[in-house]
Amino acid sequence: MGRDKAMLPFRGEPLAQFVAGQVASAAGNAVLVGDARSYRDLGYPVIPDRYPGEGPLGGILTSLHHSQADWNLVVACDMPAVSADLLTRILQAAEAVDAEALLPVGPSGRPEPLCAVYHRNSLAAIEKAFQTGERKVTAALAAVRTVRLAIPELAPFQNVNTPEDWAGYATE
Repeated sequence: MGRDKAMLPFRGEPLAQFVAGQVASAAGNAVLVGDARSYRDLGYPVIPDRYPGEGPLGGILTSLHHSQADWNLVVACDMPAVSADLLTRILQAAEAVDAEALLPVGPSGRPEPLCAVYHRNSLAAIEKAFQTGERKVTAALAAVRTVRLAIPELAPFQNVNTPEDWAGYATE
């Protein structure tokens, strides 16, 4: 993309701040994973990535290591169509199942591990997969009791990876 997606301007604030606001509305609070110098002015606590450069799985592990909560809503910072209502539905569904992770599944049939809920009990299995070299989130979840939740909408899970993806959301 050529720039920090978290800081893309969206609805009068950086995209990460918007997404964190949706998470906080659904979960009661939000924490950002990343460089504190870059994100300190967004109004949310920032914890340093324990595994910088190791992709989304490293960020999920960082979140789980840091959190004291049983259930942890993890959302990528580059999902401009995500809403607090959807996140609340996902979180409530997770709290009602006997699992270690709940992954929404959109109309494509693919699980959405970067807008999902992880129980703190999933940490050991995910960490073990990570330590053996796994970096793909869905593969790391192979040893975790996972429930999938069908979500009929695709838009909330769309992330922005290219300038073309961003063009439909840009508000600069």
